[in-house]
Amino acid sequence: MAYQARRDFIGYGANPPDPRWPGGAKLALNFVLNVEEGSEPSVQDGEGFSETNLSEAHGRNQIPKGRDLAAETLFEYGSRVGFWRITRMFAERGLPLTMFACALALERNPEIAAAIRNSGNDVCSHGWRWIKHFELEEAEEREHIARAVASLERTTGQKPSGWYCRYGPSVNTRRLVAEHGGFLYDSDHYGDELPFWVTVEGQGHLIVPYSMATNDAKYFGAIGNGEQWFGYLRDAFDTMLDEGRRGRPAMMSVGLHPRITGQPARAAGLRRLLDHVMAQPDVWVARREDIARHWLATHPYPGRGLNE
Repeated sequence: MAYQARRDFIGYGANPPDPRWPGGAKLALNFVLNVEEGSEPSVQDGEGFSETNLSEAHGRNQIPKGRDLAAETLFEYGSRVGFWRITRMFAERGLPLTMFACALALERNPEIAAAIRNSGNDVCSHGWRWIKHFELEEAEEREHIARAVASLERTTGQKPSGWYCRYGPSVNTRRLVAEHGGFLYDSDHYGDELPFWVTVEGQGHLIVPYSMATNDAKYFGAIGNGEQWFGYLRDAFDTMLDEGRRGRPAMMSVGLHPRITGQPARAAGLRRLLDHVMAQPDVWVARREDIARHWLATHPYPGRGLNE
């Protein structure tokens, strides 16, 4: 039977598996840096408007069509300044990052592509462009997936190990990602705290869930400053670590954006979070690729997906 996206309200239920994280860790923690600047909708790339979402321009009076030069430069801040501030903070602490990279963004910024290539951090394809995959025809989406992979391999020197759509996936995305091949996982899922298997066209396909809850997008909601964001993320981290020590280890994802957390006041909140994390035992701070490979080795595909 052809793969179809379907809802699953059960998951692992009351008895999730022991992930058996390396070193007996009680929590796997993955930091994601969404490298998007230069791939967002723009007049220059044919959308007829300047993107303002997830930037300081969000919520103010917006130009419905034509170039918004203020919004454009808010995105440019992310690639010109924010990316470098965030990656320095991780490098100084010897902590890994996963790059959710839009391919066109790296095509337009060879210096960032080279930094990723030389960093040892892993790459998850964030699509060729920042677009709505659920609006694409199947053939067009297939072409976008192939184009993103080829571009990222060229700019970063590595094939992306995973896939994550900039907006929500289409009903075809997972099948097309599996069809393309070469991916360890996709992260187009927000409904769990552990990786899990599904069956796509008769083959096992690993999902490593992501989170919008532990994400710097919160700055455009109720959270207004770095101290509040740190407190919110610290509480999530402490809760999950405590649960892991009580016998339910899980995985936590933290999503960052250069144009958001790269701002100095917000970077201060990230600094507090990183130092708090590093002070705790029993935590495996890992690349997303490493988490996927651990799951592949420790919990191989059982012959059917979860709750099939």
